[in-house]
Amino acid sequence: ESLSPLAPLGSSSAHPPTKKQRKEDDDGIPLPDITQLDDYVSLTSHTGTFGVDPIPISWGHPDASIRGPVVCTVRHRDQRNAIGAHSGSYCIYTGLAVAAGKLNPDYVPNLKLTSPVFDIGPHASWSDPKKISTLDPFGHLTIEKYGAWLEKGWDIRPTIAVTKAHIDLPECREAVASGRLVPDGKILLSSGASIVSKAAIEPVWYLPEIARRFECTETTLRQSIFRMTNGMYPELITRPDIKIFLPPIGNVTVYSWGDPDTIPDEDIELTCRVHDECNGSDVFGSDICTCRPYLTHAIEECIKTAQRGGCGIVIYYRKEGRSLGEVTKYLVYNTRKRQEGGDSAETYFSCTEQVAGVQDTRFQALMPDPLHFLGVTKIHNFISMSDMK
Repeated sequence: ESLSPLAPLGSSSAHPPTKKQRKEDDDGIPLPDITQLDDYVSLTSHTGTFGVDPIPISWGHPDASIRGPVVCTVRHRDQRNAIGAHSGSYCIYTGLAVAAGKLNPDYVPNLKLTSPVFDIGPHASWSDPKKISTLDPFGHLTIEKYGAWLEKGWDIRPTIAVTKAHIDLPECREAVASGRLVPDGKILLSSGASIVSKAAIEPVWYLPEIARRFECTETTLRQSIFRMTNGMYPELITRPDIKIFLPPIGNVTVYSWGDPDTIPDEDIELTCRVHDECNGSDVFGSDICTCRPYLTHAIEECIKTAQRGGCGIVIYYRKEGRSLGEVTKYLVYNTRKRQEGGDSAETYFSCTEQVAGVQDTRFQALMPDPLHFLGVTKIHNFISMSDMK
């Protein structure tokens, strides 16, 4: 096999092609070309092909209007500036909905009532690609920053949603009953439920910075993802001019107790846990793993911090089984139990490596981005037992 080499960064192919004159009004916003979905299927696109005219995006620019929106919907095939699809791994279900005749592929979401219920940012970190390259810091501000684009007919989707809710955990109810937690009616109710602000974040990767963090070339990164996904994303190879990738992985959820506006203030106490998903323990209380007790302990500490006037945050990553997946995780469980001498802490990681070929693929180099998105510059209490984090 051979893969065509990618154009070097800064080459002429990184600029929008000149074969087609981009149409725009006096406000500088390009006019959208609406793709007509028919039976013709294009397997990939190529840099410089006539008609291919991606919307310029200047990742890391502090002004959203200059930075430009992330365009990654089927309605603007020739003007997309991102590879992949919205909704992470759930994009497959969108395809099923279209195939079943339940969803019109031309449908455009009505976003009028979806704006954030509390403010996040902007922060200085938003304009530093070395701090944010796995999410779009303007992803929750689609209506505010790109409303004029929407009015012109652009289909631009939010990649972050911000809301508020109540969380009711049996551990918190038990903590109230035992006196470890004291309801205040503001952060923690007498029922044991707590009031939380939260944000769901879809992954949006800026490939040049991802490559830098992993100390490889962008070409190597693109080729590795292309190969290991069995060629799912040929534009990783054929479109070196597109630097944004929406990978088919799980999202991140931020839970916050207290006033989120205090997060950037280093003089105000901040408690934090970064937690990687463990469905068996977190949801079902499986006794082979102890993730849920760490999570609920962190939530208790976040509530206490908020009651002291600070803020507590939990970053919840969908990285099941150290990002190796739940099937691999259960295979490792069986290996651990059946190995000579039985399960032991000394052979914990070697069993994983025996099954998966690697101990861990969570890669904490990508972990801090949601913290930078929130404006975190100092953490007073980090609830973790991971040296890597």
